[in-house]
Amino acid sequence: MTTHIGAKPGDIAETVLLPGDPYRAKWAAETFLENPVCINQVRGMLGFTGTWRGNRVTIQGSGMGMPSLSIYVNELIRDFGAKTLIRIGSAGGMPDHVAIRDVVLAMTATTVSTPSRTILRDLNFAPAADWSLLSAAAKAAAARDVKTHIGGIYSSDTFYDERPDLTEQMVRHGVLCVEMEAAELYILAARHKCRALAILTISDHLFTGESLPSEDRERSFGDMVEIALEAAFT
Repeated sequence: MTTHIGAKPGDIAETVLLPGDPYRAKWAAETFLENPVCINQVRGMLGFTGTWRGNRVTIQGSGMGMPSLSIYVNELIRDFGAKTLIRIGSAGGMPDHVAIRDVVLAMTATTVSTPSRTILRDLNFAPAADWSLLSAAAKAAAARDVKTHIGGIYSSDTFYDERPDLTEQMVRHGVLCVEMEAAELYILAARHKCRALAILTISDHLFTGESLPSEDRERSFGDMVEIALEAAFT
């Protein structure tokens, strides 16, 4: 048990999926895992452990934003021995060719600032995904015939951003989408020698204003969960 995770020793698997929303963690565990057991309810940030094709898996909510994710990932790695951490979440599309419902596999994650800034200081560290997870996820997505993009994303620490000039420059430099957690996840994985990947569904688009209907988000989220599970155990 830690400050933010009420699990007992052995309750958490080495492979952890990280949706931001704790109720998505509950839905994913009940939908895809066999015999899921709730192992965390502290602050309402639900976590569940079960099995998938005989492999133990934990699905733990991480909250919104890098500061929240940093708390859970630090404790999962340092106190519970997590080795493979995969973020499964939504993102806002940026360039024209990235459409609603597409899946993005984040090869790198650009950011302005993360909680690790105090450690890295003036170093402009380049957070990147684990190659084995990235390549396995790409194969899993192709097998499911899911339209997928692989490349750089932007992890923002501001949801209501008022910097259209910054967005334009990111599109100019090939950034695929914006979300709020992956950069810190990748930095922590690098620091602790773990594997990490962010798998994202485009739920809205920054320029077209399109948005994925709520009933479709669950189906698209399911694609991400299955891609993540297949990537983790390939």
